[in-house]
Amino acid sequence: MLMVGGLLAGLNGFCEGKDGKAMEVHKRAITIDTHCDTPMALFEGNLDVGIANKAPGSRVDFPRMEEGGLDAIFFAAFTSQRPRTEENTQNAYEMANKMIEKTYEVCKKYNSMAEVATTPGDVVRLKKEGKRAIYIGMENGFPLGQELDRVEEFYNKGVRYITLCHSSNNDVCDSSTDKKGPEFNGLSPFGKEVVKEMNRLGMLIDVSHISDKSFYDVVELSKVPVFASHSSVRAIANHKRNMTDDMIKALAKNGGVIQICLLDDYIKDPDTTTVRYQKEQEIRKIFNTRFAKMSEEEQAEVRRQWRELDEKYPKQLPTVADCVDHIDHVKNLVGIDYVGIGSDFDGGGGLADCADVSQMPNITAEMLKRGYTEEEIAKVWGGNFLRVFSAVIQKSSVN
Repeated sequence: MLMVGGLLAGLNGFCEGKDGKAMEVHKRAITIDTHCDTPMALFEGNLDVGIANKAPGSRVDFPRMEEGGLDAIFFAAFTSQRPRTEENTQNAYEMANKMIEKTYEVCKKYNSMAEVATTPGDVVRLKKEGKRAIYIGMENGFPLGQELDRVEEFYNKGVRYITLCHSSNNDVCDSSTDKKGPEFNGLSPFGKEVVKEMNRLGMLIDVSHISDKSFYDVVELSKVPVFASHSSVRAIANHKRNMTDDMIKALAKNGGVIQICLLDDYIKDPDTTTVRYQKEQEIRKIFNTRFAKMSEEEQAEVRRQWRELDEKYPKQLPTVADCVDHIDHVKNLVGIDYVGIGSDFDGGGGLADCADVSQMPNITAEMLKRGYTEEEIAKVWGGNFLRVFSAVIQKSSVN
């Protein structure tokens, strides 16, 4: 297993930039985005990731990854939380599998541009070959139901992290945003077994979306570092999905990493006086009340309306500078070794000056402007995450 130092050294001098200092620094780094919801668009919007599309309709595809110097990204097999019936759990299980299969399908179709990756070393190999590394995550443990063997089943299909829950409580743990409040006061008994099994397999545990108490339970129980694939700083944007300073300190003590999310409300507190905000709240009310009981077709329509908000009611989005404020905060709080980037593109993420993967060098430019060294930038863009990824695999009992 390659260690992070070896990974970075393996790219020393690999790419000579030609678009100014920021692009040179950006291209020399291993750049990894740990969360996007693009597989949903592959199903619902017939997205072709082999051609350059345009934001806001689409924010991720292989040509724009190359343009923006993004070496790797995690495609999340996302399933929304519905009532925990046997039928709904089975439907979620089947949908997660379809998204995984679709990810393999598009990478096979465009195999000169991208490949499915499963190990930390894959991104180095693929970068040298001029290809994008597409890792697979699973957002929401709902498809597991209460069947522990499904964790290994998904691992064997290439899934390298599971976001333990989503917007509502499930059989694994409590969510940070469930309107009914806590159900287990943290991890469920089944959830504790899931954490142990993920440790055994060498699968990353994603603490984004889970409740504060669930987070502390995971950190106490896990024998390896954990990470937040797409969360930001609550001290700056007061959202329950973000992490408090105490949580960030606990994450750093655990050896983990928080990947700053580019979703507007997680970056900056929203302006509640706008028409856009009111329309958002109307759709969010559907998500929080009726969405779980809708058919897949009805859910797809609600998601379409959500995506159309950008066209009908454009909003003043936060900027890259606002995003780097979160990186600054983590750096000043616990050090540069515990922060990275998880965009949530195609799932709500997007900034005024970083609307899609092609514009990610703007984040590097802002860090340079603030005096970040090239070594620090390399840590934020991939080094910190690869350290955690490597540690999880090395301490597993099956690798």
